[in-house]
Amino acid sequence: MKFIVSSSYLLKQLQVLGGVISNSNTLPILDNFLFELDNNSLLVSASDLETTMSAKLEVESADQGTIAVPAKLLLETLKTFPEQPLTFVVADNNTIEISSNHGKYALAYADGEEFPKAVELEDPSATNILGDVLATAVSKTIFATGNDDLRPVMSGVFFQFSTEGLTFVATDAHKLVKYTREDIKASQSAEFIMPKKPLNLLKGILAGSDTEVLIEYNEANAKFTFDETQLICRLIDGKYPNYEAVIPKENPNKLTIARTQFLNSVRRVSIFSNKTTHQIRLKIAGAELNVSAEDIDYSNKAEERLTCDYQGDDMQIGFNSRFLSEMLNNLNADEVQLEMSLPNRAGILTPIDGLDEGEHVTMLVMPVMLNN
Repeated sequence: MKFIVSSSYLLKQLQVLGGVISNSNTLPILDNFLFELDNNSLLVSASDLETTMSAKLEVESADQGTIAVPAKLLLETLKTFPEQPLTFVVADNNTIEISSNHGKYALAYADGEEFPKAVELEDPSATNILGDVLATAVSKTIFATGNDDLRPVMSGVFFQFSTEGLTFVATDAHKLVKYTREDIKASQSAEFIMPKKPLNLLKGILAGSDTEVLIEYNEANAKFTFDETQLICRLIDGKYPNYEAVIPKENPNKLTIARTQFLNSVRRVSIFSNKTTHQIRLKIAGAELNVSAEDIDYSNKAEERLTCDYQGDDMQIGFNSRFLSEMLNNLNADEVQLEMSLPNRAGILTPIDGLDEGEHVTMLVMPVMLNN
């Protein structure tokens, strides 16, 4: 079999697919890209058994065939070429030969039949969503997922589709993010938990894109189809915690403040906080917010005063500064609102502006006990 393809076009596609390949594969065949040639169409796939991604490339050829090519070697070679046509020829001695304008390179290939087949989804439900909307939903939530192997359901993003809208939730029990779109609706209700790795891949490819993504899903797997690309992944098995129950409904104390000013202040003050608890203290009275931190072991402390708009009782509440700055960093609003009820109840952070019509973001951060 033989085909001709542009070097930069091939590299661009393979770099995306290369994100699927794991560094420590149990099956050696998974260190390869699967090439399936059918005349002018080359289907390239990569898999780690949990996630399989494939893309259809246009090439010049009149042949058919299936081989598995070492991914790392091929990517490293392609990165060094300037834009030019490359000719791939499969030779008899189990090597594939690449010819460029200046040279020839031969690499050993494996039998394509050994490559694990992607799962076929039985009887899936489907929803269409704009690529950029999906990428935004993922980037707004994925940072709040957990890494605890004992609670696998919290290590993914919870997709909740209904006829009213789409909701994406992530939590690690210390912080929670709920992202909702009321402007996009699903034809039927469904919920599933998506693992992080495929979501990071999708986020990278779809950011800023206006292509339609078809999401198909059943009990065990989900499939994302867009342009000439397909991603199939196994879902996380289990029941997602009832997140609505932890969002406090009555929050009489409302603080409104410029996001960047608050974020910079939290970042600066947190340098002086205890290195294990990262605790900062917010003290609010009248129109003044006092942000402070202290590391008693090293006699380090910092304090800043900010003006804010505050309705509610004077209060003091402690937060983990890493969670707070992560959340503030993830919003693109000019002004944010922090709603609180008591120093031992979660605070709710929401953007006041910067959202599209029908788009809602609610972030919840658990307080830490203040030692007076």
